[in-house]
Amino acid sequence: MSAPIVFDIETQYTLQEVGYDHKKLKVSVVGIYDYATDKYQAYLENELPQLFTKMEHASFLIGFNSNKFDLPVLSPYYLGNIFQFSSLDLLEEVEKSLGFRVALDDLARATLGEKKSGHGFLAIEYYQKKEFDKLKEYCLHDVELTKKLFEYGKEQKKLQFLTSRGVKNIPVKFGEPKKNRQSVSLSLPF
Repeated sequence: MSAPIVFDIETQYTLQEVGYDHKKLKVSVVGIYDYATDKYQAYLENELPQLFTKMEHASFLIGFNSNKFDLPVLSPYYLGNIFQFSSLDLLEEVEKSLGFRVALDDLARATLGEKKSGHGFLAIEYYQKKEFDKLKEYCLHDVELTKKLFEYGKEQKKLQFLTSRGVKNIPVKFGEPKKNRQSVSLSLPF
């Protein structure tokens, strides 16, 4: 039976370094939490075919800024149409409710009392120094925060962030995206 996958990616370069072209950022690592196996896993760039097989069998993908960042960065690596996957982008849901974007760290601090372990430039530094264990740990921590925000929002029907006037509730509806799963084409097993 298929289940959702929470995912996050880190890149080899910054947007400025590649002229703001997502397809040139190159993946350094993708972290996932697979609800089917109850496991966290990390995939380096050369391991992406194994990840895509998992994604093809997931009921839907859960990410943070995933529709406008993560999926476009992954698209050059995938033989099919990466946008065929049913996807729930938590940032898009927050933006629908608030009218503006909020950082993952801000939501995690206010909603969960937790914070990110650093920012994206740190992940690029880990990649450049070939500190792959630190890179994977950093990415998987973001996956864990995204998973916790998804579960909190699904149960409580809200997330929170801190304003100058105190904590503000953000109403959210985190259900399974409505998309025809029949259209997902599967990768060949070689």
